Amino acid sequence: MLAKIAVTMGDPAGVGPEVVIKALADPEVLAQARWVIVGDAAILADNAARLGVRLPGERAFCELRDLQLLEPRQVRVGQPSAACGRAALEYVRAATEMCLSGEAAAMVTAPLNKEAVVMSGQPFSGHTEYIAELCGVSDSRMLLVGDRLKVVHVSTHVPLRKACELDRGRILRTIELGHEAMRSLGVDQPRVAVCGLNPHAGEHGLFGDEDERVIRPAVADAQQAGMRCEGPLPADTTFLKAVRGAYDLVVAMYHDQGHVPMKLLDFEHTVNVSLGLPIIRTSVDHGTAFDIAGKNQADPTNMKAAMKLAAVMAANRLAAGSGDGYG
Repeated sequence: MLAKIAVTMGDPAGVGPEVVIKALADPEVLAQARWVIVGDAAILADNAARLGVRLPGERAFCELRDLQLLEPRQVRVGQPSAACGRAALEYVRAATEMCLSGEAAAMVTAPLNKEAVVMSGQPFSGHTEYIAELCGVSDSRMLLVGDRLKVVHVSTHVPLRKACELDRGRILRTIELGHEAMRSLGVDQPRVAVCGLNPHAGEHGLFGDEDERVIRPAVADAQQAGMRCEGPLPADTTFLKAVRGAYDLVVAMYHDQGHVPMKLLDFEHTVNVSLGLPIIRTSVDHGTAFDIAGKNQADPTNMKAAMKLAAVMAANRLAAGSGDGYG
């Protein structure tokens, strides 16, 4: 059986529609699931015509869920707008509801633009937080998955000053969610490295006390629960050790601490996975790229990686006994 997976088309003025269409033009990707593109058929058709390829819904294993929110004349390609922000968020809501109802086994999100969403009047800090709210979950996390490195974040889209206000319970929960995710990805006994907050993990209090006062007790809690976990460790060397095979997962304290090494190492293949949700959600790890939107320059590699990982995770869930979203 193939999983039915919902794919949002992203902000209509960005590269989302283009990378979705290009990804589904790859027979290898197309054959891995029953794909449902959630968006506006007219926008997708306009992009497909510009690219000179068939509309994804005209192929086997693929259909369109046309929400009929926008027409091409309403979209100014390469520019944020309230209309596009509102539509992009509605695509996400519809795809999330498909997963919650069991109609879809997973969802993949193309990029939306935070500025455009806020222009529509909707308070918004990020995809992950919005989907978590729709799922009735208040404790989600972001996991970045690459071939050579995997990183889960204690905090993401918050000011750096706020991210430095560490909480022992939140760090422990991040370790737990990352540990569970690694097991679902096939690592039976994950080796987890926890980064420190300060330079050199505080250097025994010389550069701040948060590492010893908050992070170390959280790591001890994880160890007590039976997890193979070390930390706090100096972030400047921990990622290198992980890439060289010493660890299966790195826990980053804040957004850029984890994102910079991941994107530097392999930007095109890094996939964003939401943890702590009752549904499977993967995403590209790039933005709407308004500067190249509509120019047939967008690379679909990251979208392909996100779609393939969603298919693998959905298949693993099926093997574990869940039958929702398959047929």
